[in-house]
Amino acid sequence: MTHAAPLITLDTLTVGDSATVVHIAPGDAAHDGPMLARRLMELGFVPGEKIRMLKRGMPGGEPLAIKVGNSTFALRRFEAALVSVQPSIQPE
Repeated sequence: MTHAAPLITLDTLTVGDSATVVHIAPGDAAHDGPMLARRLMELGFVPGEKIRMLKRGMPGGEPLAIKVGNSTFALRRFEAALVSVQPSIQPE
C-alpha cells in the first residue's frame, strides 16, 4: 500500500528534497498577499509543478533557493510559506 506524504509548506522542505506544488495561499495584506501569490504563480509555482529545495542561505536560513522546471528562484521564508507542497516519497 502506498501512502501519500502529508502537505507541508515550501519553507519547511528540507534541502535536497523534491515536492509537488499543491496550492498557493493568498497571503495577507501586510505583504501584498494576493499580488505575491500571483507573482509566485507567474514564476511557475503552479499546482502539479515539481520543485526541489536546493539551498538555504546563512545566517537565518534566508533566502531559499528553489528549482522550478529549468529555473532557480530565491524566495524569502514568508513567500515560501504561501506554497503548499506534497513531498516526494523517497524509496527506502
